[in-house]
Amino acid sequence: MVVNRSRLQWGRRLAVAAAAAAGCIGALGADAATQANGALLPRDSVEAAVFRGGLVYANYCVTCHGINADGNGRAARLHTPRPANLRASDKNNTYIAMIVRRGGEAVGRSPGMPPWGEELTDEQVNDLVAFVRSVNARP
Repeated sequence: MVVNRSRLQWGRRLAVAAAAAAGCIGALGADAATQANGALLPRDSVEAAVFRGGLVYANYCVTCHGINADGNGRAARLHTPRPANLRASDKNNTYIAMIVRRGGEAVGRSPGMPPWGEELTDEQVNDLVAFVRSVNARP
């Protein structure tokens, strides 16, 4: 397989920029951002899952949950109750994945949280959970 190096490097730069916009670079730290810009992260690493999850977050979640994952996105004021502050969430990984897949209303939470189970793959949901866990202030 022939790989176009300039296209691959452009893709890395785009991914780093998108992750930075989603706040993922801050969660990973400067060292991981440099590594992501210069070399591929090992696919099965936590850092790679967080990085990919930051991209999913930037595409699907940032409008409501905000760039800082604090529930203050551009569309947050349109929802009652407001979107969750993911930085202060006390939910475990399984519950977060369930909310993402089934939506808020299906689990007795906000009907404003749409179900993403038909839109996102299992890998994307797991990566998103890794990202949420990385920005979460609770252990």
